Amino acid sequence: MKPVIDHLVDRLGGLMPRHAIVLGSGLGSLVAEIEDKIRISYGDLPGFPVSGVTGHVGELVAGRLGRQPVIMLSGRAHYYEHGDASAMRFPIEVLQGIGVQSLILTNSAGSLREDMPPGSVMQIADHINYSGMNPLIGESGDRRFVGMTTAYDADLALAIRNAAIRTATPLYSGVYMWFSGPSFETPAEIRMARVLGADAVGMSTVPEVILARYMGLKVAACSVITNFGAGMTGAELSHDETKEMAPKGGYRLATILKDLFSQDMLP
Repeated sequence: MKPVIDHLVDRLGGLMPRHAIVLGSGLGSLVAEIEDKIRISYGDLPGFPVSGVTGHVGELVAGRLGRQPVIMLSGRAHYYEHGDASAMRFPIEVLQGIGVQSLILTNSAGSLREDMPPGSVMQIADHINYSGMNPLIGESGDRRFVGMTTAYDADLALAIRNAAIRTATPLYSGVYMWFSGPSFETPAEIRMARVLGADAVGMSTVPEVILARYMGLKVAACSVITNFGAGMTGAELSHDETKEMAPKGGYRLATILKDLFSQDMLP
């Protein structure tokens, strides 16, 4: 890991971001807002994942967003690609190794609420790990027993809500349920998820939250809603729908994040 950290520090040329963002589908426009961009392909960072999902670029972008230095990971690896819940462990370890202290995760998700339509943005207040998989399986020692009561940092969450208020951007809050994918959920599974208290479903993010908390990083997360859950409209779900709808909610989330990073007191 040290050679990758040393290489990245050298490429950053003195830039020392405390905050990082993992970009889900539809957030590519946020990259354009970064000033003095430093772009590094995942292929130039041994150990970083090569995603096989369309819409995920696979590069690290660093620079300044608003008043703050930031690193963005444009593209992630998913559990369903190789059956590895810890697929994003190495990139998150590298971020921690260069001094990143907080991680903002974004994703696309399906809504389980009629009042939260496609194009909405939902701040994740908590999650349900329905897949049952955990990226810390195989770890030894007591450190693996990571508390998740406050997995999502209260100060970061408040800062995001305030940014939404300042920009007059509607922001929902809810519980995200992680399904392994890659197939979409069945109508019966969506009914179950609603009974269990989920507000949105998706195929990522939860393993990254667990890994980040294991490494001592503060975490916040938001979902861009791209569709209603299976059975809620009668229409079949597809990844094409996700790619089509993600930029609409992505623009709203990008507006919130740009304002967030324009503040001097970002937690």
